[in-house]
Amino acid sequence: MLKPVDRIEILVLVDNKSDSLSTIPASVGSKNFCNEFVNLMKNGMTELKGSSQCCALHGLSLLVTAHRGSKRKTVLFDAGPVNFGMDYNGERLGAKFGEIDAVMLSHGHWDHAGGLTRAFDLISKQKLEKHSTPCYLHPDMFRQRGIANPNGDVFPIEKIPTPEELKSHGAMPVLTKDPCSILDDMFYISSEIERVTSYENGFPNHKRKSLDESKWEPDPLIMDERFLAVHVKDKGLVIFSACSHAGIVNVMKSAQQNLDEKIHAIVGGFHLSGAANEVAIDPTVEGFKEFEPDVIVPGHCTGWRAVQALVTQFGARVVPMAVGMGLDM
Repeated sequence: MLKPVDRIEILVLVDNKSDSLSTIPASVGSKNFCNEFVNLMKNGMTELKGSSQCCALHGLSLLVTAHRGSKRKTVLFDAGPVNFGMDYNGERLGAKFGEIDAVMLSHGHWDHAGGLTRAFDLISKQKLEKHSTPCYLHPDMFRQRGIANPNGDVFPIEKIPTPEELKSHGAMPVLTKDPCSILDDMFYISSEIERVTSYENGFPNHKRKSLDESKWEPDPLIMDERFLAVHVKDKGLVIFSACSHAGIVNVMKSAQQNLDEKIHAIVGGFHLSGAANEVAIDPTVEGFKEFEPDVIVPGHCTGWRAVQALVTQFGARVVPMAVGMGLDM
């Protein structure tokens, strides 16, 4: 069972966007947020130059640390699209890979799993005690995937590392579809997300290989995607949803149904970019009103049109994500 923590710290290791100049919208929920430059200077940056900044990449990776009394536990939520991101951004931000207690891969796509093997190399290298680090995985996320064009041809997507590959880099793979609370019940990993709304229809042209790998088959729902949650005392749930192929409103409905707490913040990619998904922007914004989160942090695949719509409706409660940001709650 998920139990409250005193506070959390979130470091954005990978996001699609770089923005060190925009001010943080002024709201109660975001008063302890900071931009990339603040974190770079905390880690010793003494001269502003191109090579001192982080690199924006199409993907997502968040380092989430929860505090309860004198205890602290850290989860790496996804690892971006490529090994380079873990090395390059991690070094500039002073990411403490050796303090990572567990890793969660949200779903089986390259832009979230591409940096996993390097992340585990860095974890193993920096850990004082040499032991495997749990990596939470859905058992159905490892098939080859692809995207169909209007002619029906399928453009393949890079395969993600297998459990065996991850194990060889220091991971202890934990394959499960079931929900679970981990690390002294500070973090909650969801089960498959219930599909409830009529307007959140997944990824229509998404395909996967059949079990015998002989043909492509429809895979619009991407059922292996799951969310991560933390309950911050006196505030509510902080929900991390990497791509929200289930629909971000469905994610919030699932979190509230299964955890029965107010949603304080929703953080991640809402997948409202691209012609097939942009039609869902208006009903999705309307769907947010059911939950009225204090903080909304759209990043990665959300898209500028959806961010604009969310800001129009919710104002300063919306803080667009960028690489290098710190989000303390």
